[in-house]
Amino acid sequence: MELDIGYHWLSLFSTIFKNDLTACGSILSPDLLSWSVCTDDVSGSSAEYPDRVFMMEGRLQAQEDEIMLLKSSLADALRRLRLHDHVCVCVCGTLHINPLMLPIHSLSRARRNSEKLVKDPQEKTKKLLDKKAASSSCLTLFFTLSHWLTGQSIKMFIRGRPITMYVPSNIQNYEDLRMEPPVEKLELDWVYGYRGRDCRANLYLLSSGEAVYFIACVVVLYHINNRTQRHYRKHTDCVRCLTIHPDKVRVASGQTAGVDKDGKPLQPYVHIWDSSTLITLQQIGLGTFERGVGSVAFSFADAGAFLCVIDDSNEHMLSVWDCAKGTKHTEVKSTNEAVFAVEFNPSDSTNIITCGKSHIYFWTLSAGSLTKKQGIFGKYKKPKFIQCFVFSLTGDVLTGDSEGNILTWGKSPGDVKTLGKGAKGNTFQIMRQTRAHDGSVFTLCMLQGGALLSGGGKDRKIIRWSADLAPERECEVKDAYVNGEELLVGTTRNAILRGTFSDGFVAIVQGHVDEMWGLATHPSQDVFLTCGHDRQVCVWNTAEHKLDWCTTLEEYGLCADFCPNGAVVSVGLSTGRWLVLDLQTKEVISDYTDGNEQLSVMRYSPDGSFLAVGSHDNFIYVYNVTECGRRYSRYGKCNGHSSFITHLDWSKDGKYIMSNSGDYEILYWDVAGGCKLLRNRYESKDREWASYTCVLGFHVMGVWLEGSDGTDINALCRSHSERVVAVADDFCKVHLFQYPCPKPKAPNHSYEGHGSHVTNVRFTHCDSHLLSMGGKDTCILQWEVKRAGTSDGGDRLHSASFTSYIHGKTMSMGGGTAHVGRGKDRVIERQKGETFLQSGE
Repeated sequence: MELDIGYHWLSLFSTIFKNDLTACGSILSPDLLSWSVCTDDVSGSSAEYPDRVFMMEGRLQAQEDEIMLLKSSLADALRRLRLHDHVCVCVCGTLHINPLMLPIHSLSRARRNSEKLVKDPQEKTKKLLDKKAASSSCLTLFFTLSHWLTGQSIKMFIRGRPITMYVPSNIQNYEDLRMEPPVEKLELDWVYGYRGRDCRANLYLLSSGEAVYFIACVVVLYHINNRTQRHYRKHTDCVRCLTIHPDKVRVASGQTAGVDKDGKPLQPYVHIWDSSTLITLQQIGLGTFERGVGSVAFSFADAGAFLCVIDDSNEHMLSVWDCAKGTKHTEVKSTNEAVFAVEFNPSDSTNIITCGKSHIYFWTLSAGSLTKKQGIFGKYKKPKFIQCFVFSLTGDVLTGDSEGNILTWGKSPGDVKTLGKGAKGNTFQIMRQTRAHDGSVFTLCMLQGGALLSGGGKDRKIIRWSADLAPERECEVKDAYVNGEELLVGTTRNAILRGTFSDGFVAIVQGHVDEMWGLATHPSQDVFLTCGHDRQVCVWNTAEHKLDWCTTLEEYGLCADFCPNGAVVSVGLSTGRWLVLDLQTKEVISDYTDGNEQLSVMRYSPDGSFLAVGSHDNFIYVYNVTECGRRYSRYGKCNGHSSFITHLDWSKDGKYIMSNSGDYEILYWDVAGGCKLLRNRYESKDREWASYTCVLGFHVMGVWLEGSDGTDINALCRSHSERVVAVADDFCKVHLFQYPCPKPKAPNHSYEGHGSHVTNVRFTHCDSHLLSMGGKDTCILQWEVKRAGTSDGGDRLHSASFTSYIHGKTMSMGGGTAHVGRGKDRVIERQKGETFLQSGE
């Protein structure tokens, strides 16, 4: 019925506003639409039926987009008629009417995160149809400024839906407002987290005493003794692999491909950079690699003259590069199966080994070309995965596989009787099989003197083996104190542990292992809380840069807020439940349920007497809070939104709520008057808000960039000083705007570092720092807020290199801790400056 009425009115007004309507698209008859659909259904043969249905869905989507745009034109036409009526009535007075259209052209914006690239052909076709439908619309977001008799209002359209916002009384002339970029800037202070769940060869120890690892788009250099960080931030997308040069100073890091804001693919590459100065020395392979860089390795026998790279293309191209010149020496197709690791033979740079799914290949570099021989399993069962390998002191190759075995490989003459007629010359065969772990062997490391370390997954053990592969010692990873000779351990639960065989291990770096959404900062302390899909609730200390404590919930958390007294925190879950946690005892003191859909926002009133709970069932539940946040009783329910609640804020007097919803509504509620909807939104234009996290509102209208579709901004937060507003967008960026920001195309500072959509941002209690949280990248970035002239480093840190050393041995493996839960384990050890391997499933 709504569509029929819309078409009727559009036909009526088409003659009056023909130019406006024809600019947006032609008018389709509902009868014609029904007829064409029916014709398509009966005219196609049974063999073409799925394809024709798919095409009809695309056409239907295009027509729906066109209808939405026409509705927007109808709303604008009605507005102009009302203005015309006002002009006719006001014969005794003077009325100034100044309609101003500020067009913002539609852009097809694609997320930069490479994990969201479309690979399925049908999905790709559907994306093209959607893009074509979008291009048929002339606008997706535009602003209209109108002067009314009683004041000013701004109308903003997102996806054809009008959003009316009233100009506050203290702004006399909106058109004369000038927007400037904020004086404040951000400088990356700390990176929380470690990417261990799906990457290998990603933990090393430099001669400076720094552990080097990566997460999101940042390579972190963490000085273990001094507890300081430096950051290499020249990558444009998620870092996937890492290795260090034999000189223990140079580092090579490879990244994934991704796409830019306009949907154009970004090319992956490898950077060779100096770890002491953080200066990029070479950019390798730009325009050569596909999808991303999976593995990298320096040669050792020739002092690191060559770099071997395997990309993420279907053929997993293996290429060898001259490090000094940055030129490609040779390239060859590797395999269509997954490749997990690549290494040069430490004593012969012409020999390269790769391993992965059901294979191990021995490559020979000769006369500028690569030839391979496959390892022969013979009488031994072929494992599903060869996870890792090392070179023994005798020249043999030891591999760890998914069956829990350590296989010893050696070169021997081909036996035609055993191996068939294809066996020519020397072959690489299994000389010995050693049972090592229950479950996969994720990592191996050869120690000085010939001893070997192995790390298991299922059994969470580190085992030390003698040179003849006799077990000597073993240790299960658990929380413990550290003394004596030490190891570093990287885990698939995104943690780095430090410990010994005798004393066990303790986490020095921790992080979430799944997508995060909930973020809250303490009202008076340097503390913040995070929660996400891994069901972990973590409380962090911004001053000491560490995890204070963590607890595991039955369901995953999506939102949280601290009570103003700082004693308790409320966490909203995915099922409609919400919990109240005591920060001292770390126990759940209250458990409530509102509806059966996920909760999206929790917000205490400024004095802590009320708690508002925003749900995906379209309601805001309001509770009375007593006994210092320990007792809650239902006060009322705000009912009026036609879509799920996304954001809400309290007024400074604690009597009113402003809320946003998934269909871009801005509503105001009188909580003191019984949670009543305020029909006259004009009355709320001068109301002051205790916080500002709503993404839609007059004061933050300028944060919406060109081509925004309404979901591109996930969160924003105004500073407590009310000077700036930080924005988290869907394109891996954090923005800093001046507050208030009421005009479109407002200038801002933009910061990169995340490798996925940024889900939330929050300022600390004193505005000294800003916290930003990634989604799939599981990364938390802590930014220091700098005023102009107080920092010489801009938004990148280039602090002096560190000279202290870590004594003793180091290693990396997978495994959980008491804080982050049990995970699958992997191990490796080498001397200072050598690699710490970390493998993922």
